[in-house]
Amino acid sequence: MPQNPADNAGVSRETPAGAYGDLLDVSGETSADPTAGQPPVSRETWNGAATADSVPDTPLAQAARAAMAGRGHEEPWPRPRSCRIISVANQKGGVGKTTTTVNIAAALAMNGQRVLVVDLDPQGNASTALGMERDNQTRSIYHCLVEDEEIRKLAQPVPDIPNLWCAPATIDLAGAEIELVSLVAREARLKRAFAAYDTSDLDYILIDCPPSLGLLTVNAMVACDEVMIPIQCEYYALEGLGQLLRNVELVKSHLNTGLSVSTILLTMYDGRTRLAQQVADEVRSHFGELVLKSLVPRSVRVSEAPSYGQSVMTYDPGSTGAMAYLEAAREIAFRAEGLNAG
Repeated sequence: MPQNPADNAGVSRETPAGAYGDLLDVSGETSADPTAGQPPVSRETWNGAATADSVPDTPLAQAARAAMAGRGHEEPWPRPRSCRIISVANQKGGVGKTTTTVNIAAALAMNGQRVLVVDLDPQGNASTALGMERDNQTRSIYHCLVEDEEIRKLAQPVPDIPNLWCAPATIDLAGAEIELVSLVAREARLKRAFAAYDTSDLDYILIDCPPSLGLLTVNAMVACDEVMIPIQCEYYALEGLGQLLRNVELVKSHLNTGLSVSTILLTMYDGRTRLAQQVADEVRSHFGELVLKSLVPRSVRVSEAPSYGQSVMTYDPGSTGAMAYLEAAREIAFRAEGLNAG
């Protein structure tokens, strides 16, 4: 694996510290120390692997704390009362679904949440970004959907990020759409897998959906409670979104009455163009409070990180992309507190 140039950097050279205001519409309220006020993390981890009693004081953890310092409050991020299962979906390709899944999951885990990423995309990019080692013998989410393998046995701990696990995808998943057709309750295979064990020792399950509205995406929507939609800040941003929302309503009507679109995240925002701001304004006018205040800018660091088997949260925690995803994850975590109160 190539040397990570950000290991010794601490902060990004991509953007000056004072330039965030030009690129991001983000809150200044972020934990300065991801472990401040948090109870110790149990050694009884979700997949049986032992972890430290708290986040280790590694160079990555130090860099993350340094990046988060000065962003405001030190209050701990609240945990949801029960595990939140969120599908990250948009049938349009290239909008940042995998990037969003991986970095939101990493940011949540770095702030004391216990997170499982389920890679439901045959391309397996989320698995690559989280450093999962895969070969022809790897047991993957395919074996869960088609052969009833337990997800607990499939999940692997993510290197360098305590409290984060990944159920990987392999190329076998490409044939799952066809194989699922002949199976009983084909739309609910993933839901049945989640119901096969107690998820009380997890706070979040994030499902990275493929860029389609086929059986894999339907399985994700039947298994989850919430849908998060990344929307690219470009001309074709809303193209096809209506079909996605109609599919969500169909699944809600016939297969999962508790399903809702809870979060919309604007990605690939370029503050230098008027078009990006127009798209952002239009999305906010249509969807209101569903849209996170945080905007994810275009960032070279975000694009580079997967080639090192990392999320941008560990590759360069001081970059604009990492800070934006940190703020987005924080909004999602504190929205859970609002849902609990409601």
